[in-house]
Amino acid sequence: MENTSLETKLESIQSFQSTIAKTEKALAQMRVKGANTALIEKRLKAFRIGLAILEHVWNQKPLRYTAEDLAEAREILNGVMPSVEKIYAKPKAGSPQKTLLQRRMTAMELAVKAIENFDK
Repeated sequence: MENTSLETKLESIQSFQSTIAKTEKALAQMRVKGANTALIEKRLKAFRIGLAILEHVWNQKPLRYTAEDLAEAREILNGVMPSVEKIYAKPKAGSPQKTLLQRRMTAMELAVKAIENFDK
């Protein structure tokens, strides 16, 4: 984690912020439609924890989550990764979508590592 470049750190934080905003928007739309929101709410919490752990490690921001919250977030982020990887294979190399997905995968991988290191 300490060898992560400043550029990667900024991109990872921005990626989580973007993912959170998109997930919040999707959640609001689902609530209007009366759809079941349990899964998206859990993912949203995991994304927020992912952002928080990276900001804690890199920017020394306080972390207000329990060990149980961190463990659940790690599990959810690991569970989301295969679907992101599957989508990543589709866009053309160098496309904005491919870049976005690569940054999202990197951010999630770094968050999972940070959670695992935090538990030690």
